[in-house]
Amino acid sequence: MTDVLITAGELAELVKKEPCVVIDTRNPDAYGAGHLPGAVNVHDIFTYLATSTPEGMHALKTKFADAFGAAGLSGKETAVIYEQSMNSGFGQSCRGYYLLAMLGYPKIKVLHGGFDAWKAADLPVTTDVAVPAKAGFAIVPEAGEIMIDAKAMLAAVGKPGVAILDVRDVDEWIGESSSPYGKDFCPRKGRIPGAVWLEWYRMMKPTGEGPRFKSKDEILAECATVGISQTTAVYLYCFKGARASNTFLALKNAGVKDVRMYFGSWNEWSRDPALPIDEGLPTAAVVTGKAA
Repeated sequence: MTDVLITAGELAELVKKEPCVVIDTRNPDAYGAGHLPGAVNVHDIFTYLATSTPEGMHALKTKFADAFGAAGLSGKETAVIYEQSMNSGFGQSCRGYYLLAMLGYPKIKVLHGGFDAWKAADLPVTTDVAVPAKAGFAIVPEAGEIMIDAKAMLAAVGKPGVAILDVRDVDEWIGESSSPYGKDFCPRKGRIPGAVWLEWYRMMKPTGEGPRFKSKDEILAECATVGISQTTAVYLYCFKGARASNTFLALKNAGVKDVRMYFGSWNEWSRDPALPIDEGLPTAAVVTGKAA
């Protein structure tokens, strides 16, 4: 698992040695202003809002199997995903990694430090738009176990041994805002009952070259503050599964064995009045909850 992250220098060598499909998750304007040579722009990786109904899951899988196939991924190539930097795109490169992993794609890398790291290494940038050869992308159904639906998340509320981990920004966690899209984008503000909170930024640290993921031990130390160890079952959520994807990658890198994500996240949960929420300031007991 530790080899998912790849440095700019390592990627420059990898593309010379084996077939790679490089996917740029940024908005089309950023892509158009300059990108990695051969990179294909798939901004939907970031923007797509999913629901966890059977129909919603089918639509999600179909959409991205088609999108990744159109980008040239057949299973033989290494998929390399990048964003601008690790903290500027709400985890969008990691969301690409998570979607590929959920679909069962065998070889996935995330460019550590993103486009900024590539530029800082003085590696080539182009404005030429890639025209990939369409490939047949196969979905591996059993890989989808890392994604849970609202029903599974509801069943986890109050369940011993399962940590519901909220990684949203603080204003969302305390119920001041419903989303990064605006305070009232969703009909309800709050959090899933019994959740513990580690803001997604805490999985990373500043370096002279921009934000990078913390070491395995540093990530486990962060997890320990909310009672999560390598043997805790962790169910992640954020607003739409992007920031939680960044945390998913961090926890897997740190050796947490059972990590799953509620990809519909707060965008879906808040819209169903039948699902319970906690509102207002959390109590101290929740913030320091012993999930393990």
